[in-house]
Amino acid sequence: MHPDGELDALMVRYQQGDFAAATALIQRLSPQLHRFFAVQVVSRTSADDLLQETWLRIHEVRHTYRSGEPMLPWLYAIARHIRVDHYRKAGRTSAREQSLDETREMPAPRAAPATKLTIEEMLAPLPDSQREVVQLLKISGMSLEEVARATSSSVGSVKQKAFRAYEKLRERLGKMGGAS
Repeated sequence: MHPDGELDALMVRYQQGDFAAATALIQRLSPQLHRFFAVQVVSRTSADDLLQETWLRIHEVRHTYRSGEPMLPWLYAIARHIRVDHYRKAGRTSAREQSLDETREMPAPRAAPATKLTIEEMLAPLPDSQREVVQLLKISGMSLEEVARATSSSVGSVKQKAFRAYEKLRERLGKMGGAS
């Protein structure tokens, strides 16, 4: 993880027109942003598209970043809005295409009896809000306060979502390992 101060400084340079700083931000933050989307969406292509759309939006609104404020919560708030917009659009599209889905006869995928799960597979059963909090806290390494700011929630709400998610993950791991 890169120190927040370094990211903040790169963002300020980017605001001032230093596109080498923009490139550095993209290179450093794209992998974790991509994971943020990959955990939430079905396909890698969708995650790629959301990542690209996020960087375009950041470019458009970079002037709204306030120097001295933590950069990651600002960035994840934008990414979160992009993801929500994506779900809304997908919902409208699926409502129009429902008749096509009903005529398609595809067998349901069968789960392999594998013992190893990817992080995406492990977090998939969690509700969106809990999955997002775990991802921001544990994968992106953000603090409770930063996650609260990025998700427009209180610290207490973030703690509660994290606690509930951890409980569900422990239960799932216990079932997988044969333990209670």
